[in-house]
Amino acid sequence: MICDGENLMKKLSLLMILLVLSAIVPLNTGTALASTGLIDSASVQVDLTKQNPEAARPGETVELTFSIQNDGYDDLTDLVVEVEPEYPFTAISGEALEKEIAYLDARQDDDDAAVLKFKLMTDADASEGTYELDVTTTATSDEKTVTTTKTILLEVRGKEYAQIVTINKANIDLATEEPLEFIITNTGNSPLKNMVISWEDPEGVILPVYSDNTKYIKYLEADESVTVAYTVMADVNAEPGLYTLNVNLTFEDYDSNINTIETTAGLFVGGETDFDVSFSESDAGEISLSVANVGNNQAYSVKVSIPEQENFRTSGSSSTIVGNLEKGDYTIASFDVMSTQVSAEGAEEASEGGTARAAGFGSRPSLEVQIEYTDSKGERITVLKDVQVEMTAPTGVEGSTGRPGAQTRSGTSSYVYYALVIVVAGAGVFLYRRQKQGKKGSEEKESGKGKYSFGILNR
Repeated sequence: MICDGENLMKKLSLLMILLVLSAIVPLNTGTALASTGLIDSASVQVDLTKQNPEAARPGETVELTFSIQNDGYDDLTDLVVEVEPEYPFTAISGEALEKEIAYLDARQDDDDAAVLKFKLMTDADASEGTYELDVTTTATSDEKTVTTTKTILLEVRGKEYAQIVTINKANIDLATEEPLEFIITNTGNSPLKNMVISWEDPEGVILPVYSDNTKYIKYLEADESVTVAYTVMADVNAEPGLYTLNVNLTFEDYDSNINTIETTAGLFVGGETDFDVSFSESDAGEISLSVANVGNNQAYSVKVSIPEQENFRTSGSSSTIVGNLEKGDYTIASFDVMSTQVSAEGAEEASEGGTARAAGFGSRPSLEVQIEYTDSKGERITVLKDVQVEMTAPTGVEGSTGRPGAQTRSGTSSYVYYALVIVVAGAGVFLYRRQKQGKKGSEEKESGKGKYSFGILNR
């Protein structure tokens, strides 16, 4: 009985082993079927192995290199790889977005992977950031089509670019300290750092004062501007005209490379000038004015005028052209000017035959003088000056401050009047004497009438 029990236990153990083996065999059979293609286990691995440049730049192309590898157990045929660009990436004319691979062996290693390259254009206005790009693969395995899509991330770096947008003025005067400002704007999409701006006039006419010609800007964000200020001066002996400024701007990019922007600007040297007008002398109603060019620029076609005003009037021409005046030169302009400031008392005295008092004779009223000229830029400029003048009164007029022998037009008129009185008086005396002589002759004729009558008859 004991032997039979042992035999039974052995049989049960054997049966259990057979049951376990029967459960394992179908799994192995399934694995074998999978290896023959009855179960699809094909796998396509797509990897971005290189991007040139490493970060895409706005307005430039980017080249993408992909590694296509078959990790599955089945060989693949007619594999199609396609990139699907979205903003900020677009297709380039002549560059395919879809490429084919004829065959890929199963279970490839890295050295056997296929390599494909694609080129895309990055939008010029793209902002800095990370963007997605989909890559789709379509492959055939044992008459089955397998499609997979993988999304990769591409970095876009903003474009580093700076521009000197404006200069605050177009012209400066000679030998005068002038502010000069450059406005620099980051027109790119990325910050700029370690910027250096400098400029020079090749002819050496325009130079900075109080500093050298170089300024430093540590950091400038995209779309921001910064003002760089200088104080400059132009050589006093320079010829007026347009001078060139060579402007140089350097900055450090994302990769710490130094970039340089060179440009030019024009600055006109010269322009307006100034005048000093002073009273020179007065003689017989005529005044003389000294007009001096006290500025740093030449004045062309200078015209001096006495405009209409309340206290003075001119007789004859009220303007005179004195021509060109170099800086430091002067000229004399003369006008027939009379004061219109006559006091009511003086006018009343004159109407009664008295002596009129001209208000302003002996005083220093203000005469407005107008100067017109063409500056070195070719523009016509008008300048008004107030001049203190001293009018010379006629001889005998109360309040006269004229020098001995000086006469005005009023004095001349008085002399004419006195001459007329003398002539009339002389004529009266002459006529009176003649009349008296005629009367005496008549009486003598009456007393010797016969004699004279006889004498006449004898004729």
